Amino acid sequence: MRTDDIRSAYLNFFQKRGHRVVPAASLVPENDPTTLFTGSGMQPIVPYLLGEKHPLGTRIVNSQKCFRAQDITDVGDNRHTTFFEMLGNWSFGDPTSPDGIGATGYFKAEQIAWMWEFLTETIGLDPARLYFTCFRGNAGLGIPKDTESAELWQKLLWAKGVKAEIGENPEAGMRSDEKIFYYSEEKNWWSRAGVPDNMPQGEPGGPDSEIFWDFGRERGLHEQSVWKNIPCHVNCDCGRFMEIGNNVFMEYRKTSSGFEKLTQKNVDFGGGLERIAAAKQNEPDVFLGDIFSALREKIETLSQKRYGADSKDTYIFRVLLDHLRASVFLIADGVSPSNTDQGYVLRRLLRRAVRFADRLNIPSESLTHCVNPVAFQYAEAYPTLLEKSKAIADSISAEESKFRETLTRGLKEFEKRLEVSVLTGKDAFELFSTYGFPLEMTKEMAQEKGMTINEEEFQEEFSKHQELSRQASHGKFKGGLADASEMSVKYHTATHLLQFALRKVLGGEVFQKGSNITHERLRFDFSYPKKMTDEEKSAVEGIVNRKINEKIPVSYEDLPIDEARKLGAIGLFEEKYKERVRVYKIGDSVEFCGGPHVVTTGELGHFRIIKEEASSAGVRRIKAVLE
Repeated sequence: MRTDDIRSAYLNFFQKRGHRVVPAASLVPENDPTTLFTGSGMQPIVPYLLGEKHPLGTRIVNSQKCFRAQDITDVGDNRHTTFFEMLGNWSFGDPTSPDGIGATGYFKAEQIAWMWEFLTETIGLDPARLYFTCFRGNAGLGIPKDTESAELWQKLLWAKGVKAEIGENPEAGMRSDEKIFYYSEEKNWWSRAGVPDNMPQGEPGGPDSEIFWDFGRERGLHEQSVWKNIPCHVNCDCGRFMEIGNNVFMEYRKTSSGFEKLTQKNVDFGGGLERIAAAKQNEPDVFLGDIFSALREKIETLSQKRYGADSKDTYIFRVLLDHLRASVFLIADGVSPSNTDQGYVLRRLLRRAVRFADRLNIPSESLTHCVNPVAFQYAEAYPTLLEKSKAIADSISAEESKFRETLTRGLKEFEKRLEVSVLTGKDAFELFSTYGFPLEMTKEMAQEKGMTINEEEFQEEFSKHQELSRQASHGKFKGGLADASEMSVKYHTATHLLQFALRKVLGGEVFQKGSNITHERLRFDFSYPKKMTDEEKSAVEGIVNRKINEKIPVSYEDLPIDEARKLGAIGLFEEKYKERVRVYKIGDSVEFCGGPHVVTTGELGHFRIIKEEASSAGVRRIKAVLE
């Protein structure tokens, strides 16, 4: 069963159960300054988990593109990737509350039964090789043990003739008849901020029930791992078990005094598409799955090496497979290599890919040949990749050329520093931060010269760098739109007027490429090839302020996507699904948008552009304030 088949089967399965399919959101979050990337399927869904009505109703389903920059250094094992697809289905609201469309919400009983049916009957996974975990409870927080989920899984297993006892302490080791386990909030609690103690006030969360696939002790994964002397359990990192899905039962909200029940009970399921495919294909290495086959074969051809033939090369192959695929999707979603924000992460991916390609002796300027294999592999679900393949290849080629110039300068700098028997940690870090040399690369070059590196000093410098980055990130995103403050909502509404004015002044080729909103200002990126003149900026300000002075009502309609297009609505109409979208109208401005807005433009105040500058190739950036 192909990965494409599993994706289609999942969407069809939940469509038949009253769910509406929504298209994948961009990897660059729209109007969410709290994060650089869409890292989970639920990220664009948070407003509806808190009570806002979704235009498609109470039940929705999708396959969401995700990217997690924090996983870059984890790539290299058999299951970690930075880019992945997450299958998701959601229920917004209490099971007894009709949504007016014909479907109602649901909770634990329905979700667990449906996931069991999908995995064991639709996909055909062996029930005896499925394991489940549930929340152990926290008496101090007043949150009980999730015995209901554990008992529901147990009954389903029993019905299939599978011995299934519930284990209370899996970390101490598993009995052969134990299939369901209780874990603490570090494992079986879900919110965007992690464990309950870390959650900010107003954040939704709840216990979750995870699903694991057992690749089999007989494959020797545990005995061959560094965890061989530690009891194996479903959350062990030895590779025997792989989490393939997580059912979040979101029913709590953090308050100043603890936790309270949400006004609606929500279901939030997230399942790794590649991991479910790995279970179906009974292959613990996700990079051997069919979704990587075309790209894997291309890298084998370019390198004249076979994946899996050498353990050291296998690690390099995995990094290349991950980084190249992720780069293709990021560029397709409008990210360009740069020294800031999403562009910095993309640059890091591509430069790592260049270094690792060199280690496989892949010829220079060959990474562009890896774009089409990814685009064709995903053509069924993401046809826009093929349309953008040349632009993606051009972006990769330009970045590789830039980095190769940096590599040459970095090597010269390295030679200059070889005047002492110990290359200092500060030297090694400067080579890393300035020229992109990872520590392992500098160590290898130093060893060839009979030198050593003070690694402890390097780690100290690296830790200082990380702390500065965290502080900068916190300061940058403090007070963003996610808090739904009055000013953030005003700035969000103002972006509609700004885009309308830019298109009037600069032409219809202008489209939004991203935004970042805080309670102090808005930042708006848009497609335009050159610097704006003072006259153009003044004209844009004039149009926006006239619209504000007219006190235009802000209204919206939930429309089928084709009708929205006919109205001239501007928005990200991604991929192939024809569904209902929310269209906001502010006079002549018509845009597809899901964020909060003011009632009339008269609430906004005076609009002033404080800066206009380049963001990346072909993209300009405006920073503006409301006074």
